[in-house]
Amino acid sequence: MLRFLARRLLFAAVSVAAVVLFTFLLVHLAPGEPMLGSAEGARVAPAVLARQRALFGLDRPLPEQLARYAANLLHGRLGQSFVLHRPVADVIGAALGPTLLLGGVALLVSLLVGVAVGAAQAARPRSATDTLLGVGTLVLYSVPVFWLGLMLLLVFGQALHWLPVAGMTDPAIHDALSPLGRVVDVARHLVLPAASLALVQAAAFARFQRSTLLESLGGEFIRAARAKGLPERWVLLRHALRGALAPTLTLAGLSVPYFLAGSVLVESIFGWPGLGRVTYDAIFARDYNVIVGTALVAGVLVALGNLLADLAVAAADPRVRLDR
Repeated sequence: MLRFLARRLLFAAVSVAAVVLFTFLLVHLAPGEPMLGSAEGARVAPAVLARQRALFGLDRPLPEQLARYAANLLHGRLGQSFVLHRPVADVIGAALGPTLLLGGVALLVSLLVGVAVGAAQAARPRSATDTLLGVGTLVLYSVPVFWLGLMLLLVFGQALHWLPVAGMTDPAIHDALSPLGRVVDVARHLVLPAASLALVQAAAFARFQRSTLLESLGGEFIRAARAKGLPERWVLLRHALRGALAPTLTLAGLSVPYFLAGSVLVESIFGWPGLGRVTYDAIFARDYNVIVGTALVAGVLVALGNLLADLAVAAADPRVRLDR
């Protein structure tokens, strides 16, 4: 176990460093710069712009900027936001919690729904239920996340007025609510953005789970369980599903980038104050330090998600050993 963790942590550190390096070079080599990222910046006197560039070190050669950023990063400093004039760590820290809430709920819901739908299909292969659910998951999996988010917003927010369409809380009444009322307020605002992320990925999980479960049901250990006279439901849930769950858990770990990338669009559509919206605003403002900082956090979250998926696979399938 310790050797496994050491290898994965080393691989994660190298991967995160590569992500930071690539992002740093990409944003600095792209056309434009932070000081000219707005209409106000275009009207500023050249002398003022030169002082601003010197203040943030943007007048230095790119290798020197990279070396200075790497040195600051090793000391735990992510730099200053060019646009917000706040430490990048504070900007990311304020947005990380909402993103973890949104992504965590979406991942959990998509995994539970996907496994349940896949199991329902595998229990009755080539039946009307299997065909109907298969067509539904195929259509849903083909839908772009941003389009699904817009449709949910229009139907359940604008047309039916069942759910709020923007923000994480109701600014008019949230502070006056009881603790339980505040939780309910956040939950109501969470439904639409979480559903936008979860439904598409749930369809992917369902299709994958059906395939692995059908393969598991053809195994010799399933025939042995049936020969013992165990109920079919018990055979499916207790034996076949446990053996077929490991690949789906691995896929869930590999889906962490999907939830991070999807949150950029979903948080922008629903005004969710998370890391995706911060990244979206930083890209258009050319806020280099915030962009690289969010890429760093995303890399760490992806590595952590893959590690947790490996541990979950070992817990679900005792045949998997992590000490090799």
